[in-house]
Amino acid sequence: MFRRPWMAPLALVVLAFLALSLPGYLSLDPSRSRLPSPPGFPAYYWILVSHIIFGSIAMITCCLQIWPWLRQRNLALHRRLGRVYVFAGVLPAGLLGFVVGVNTPFGPVAMASHVILSALWLGTTAMGVITARGRRMVEHRRWMVRSFALTMSIITNRLWSALAVTVLEPRIATTFGGSEIAFMHAIGSLSSWLGWTVPLLIAQWWLDRDRRPARRRAPKIAQPA
Repeated sequence: MFRRPWMAPLALVVLAFLALSLPGYLSLDPSRSRLPSPPGFPAYYWILVSHIIFGSIAMITCCLQIWPWLRQRNLALHRRLGRVYVFAGVLPAGLLGFVVGVNTPFGPVAMASHVILSALWLGTTAMGVITARGRRMVEHRRWMVRSFALTMSIITNRLWSALAVTVLEPRIATTFGGSEIAFMHAIGSLSSWLGWTVPLLIAQWWLDRDRRPARRRAPKIAQPA
């Protein structure tokens, strides 16, 4: 962990996020949900709660999976936690994410983002499993970095949402014509798209930078006196 100084702050952010987000849903009280159930779809709340619980498992196990010490000192545990991450985390959370995304109250733009995010989350994780089984560990690592970025995108989603509210709320009467619905759709659309595209682009930039060969320094030519 000391060679990766960002590990401890990341773990603290994840734990703080879960501590703030989970209790309302673990109470199993629909009135405490941040997302209202669509009319005529009472099962939506239970699908949402299941999605959140499985997603929380994915976040916790993901933090352990990227811990270099664990990978190097206990490879068997790393593999077992990897199965938990996939089959008790990403797979059920991603599949349920389609249902949650299609029924989002924030409009069609946010819905498209949630559906694409679920597909990419499942796809990158599946490629991580496939490459690991094929012993292509370099590719496995790259796919799991992308999966990690998408797993943690729910945190950045909340940050973008707070920023968007701060910037756009003074414009409700002008830009949105006083419509609370249009305002909430704008917040949901911006935060949902920026929440996962920005982390994924940063992850890809980091991976590409990691593959770049080191530049050789050109020999200095002595200048005439």
